[in-house]
Amino acid sequence: MSEFKYDLLQQDSDSQARRGRITTRRGVIETPVFMPVGTQGTVKGLLPEALKEIGAQIILANTYHLYLRPGHELIRSLGGLHRFMQWDRPILTDSGGFQVFSLGDLRKISEEGAAFQSHLDGSKHLLTPELSIEIQQALGADIIMVFDECIPHPAPRQYVADSTARSARWAKRCRQVLPAGSASALFGIVQGGMEQELRKQSAEQLQEIGFEGYALGGLSVGEETSLMYEMMEYCLPLLPQDRPRYVMGVGTPENLIEGIARGCDMFDCVMPTRNARNGNLFTSFGKISIKQAQYRDDSQPIDADCQCYVCRNYSRAYLRHLYKSREILASVLNTHHNLYYYQQLMSGARQALELGTFAAYRSEFYRKRS
Repeated sequence: MSEFKYDLLQQDSDSQARRGRITTRRGVIETPVFMPVGTQGTVKGLLPEALKEIGAQIILANTYHLYLRPGHELIRSLGGLHRFMQWDRPILTDSGGFQVFSLGDLRKISEEGAAFQSHLDGSKHLLTPELSIEIQQALGADIIMVFDECIPHPAPRQYVADSTARSARWAKRCRQVLPAGSASALFGIVQGGMEQELRKQSAEQLQEIGFEGYALGGLSVGEETSLMYEMMEYCLPLLPQDRPRYVMGVGTPENLIEGIARGCDMFDCVMPTRNARNGNLFTSFGKISIKQAQYRDDSQPIDADCQCYVCRNYSRAYLRHLYKSREILASVLNTHHNLYYYQQLMSGARQALELGTFAAYRSEFYRKRS
């Protein structure tokens, strides 16, 4: 039986921000929380021990990629994804929908599911709501997502309406395959594009079905930032107070602060890890590109206010040298720093919410970056 529950610990008096706690069979998750992305069963560049050191409470893995390689049955036979990758804290798996729908001409959508060709070898597959749940259960994830279509932006309204209605039917099929009380907690995903009426309809339909948590999908898909915030502000209050709220695939440090202010509990994004591999580092005063010539003989740490292992031990000059030399260690150290920064951003937000000072925390965040 599932040990999953959500406790709302504190509601901010000046915004929709909230401090909560998610309990799972593999540990407690303090919210708001940022989940590092481990697409292939690994967060690129970091050992599981390093993830724990920087404060990661939960990571995200990708259903589509692990289904194609090495295969969910193999992972199941080896004891599940936690044992396979040596991570004993919670794991959330996405449904595979985003990757399938990003394949464009290589996929075809029907009521049954999404037929697609593998990006690895061209082999043909049909991913259905039932198969998506089967894969995620085989992986042994603590939180799993319903199979849905991530709607692109912009898109014709009729397309958005049809897709949103179909995603609701798929969500019901997912719930039927995985009844409430199963070992994995199942989250519904609100769709509806940038149409408020369709978003409201989607949120209501999902709540009629009933899920352990709710997510906003179809954001950060090319829309203007102001529109993304507008959608968050409209949609998050439509979701139950006593369930976790997750905005998928978002985003920048600014996105996280604004998402928290609008009532979001959970975030994930490849931004900190992908930026790290490209030499872009997040700091309290903004983002820097370590490849720039100005850092060639700079003896300072990345950020004097950061207490991560990298900032306590290495100079900007050394990190630039590693990056320009294409050393693997560049990606390792850059990733360690960026994910530490994201975890500290969340930790600071949680502390501010506990103290009733989130408004000041938010203002100070922007002041340092001005």
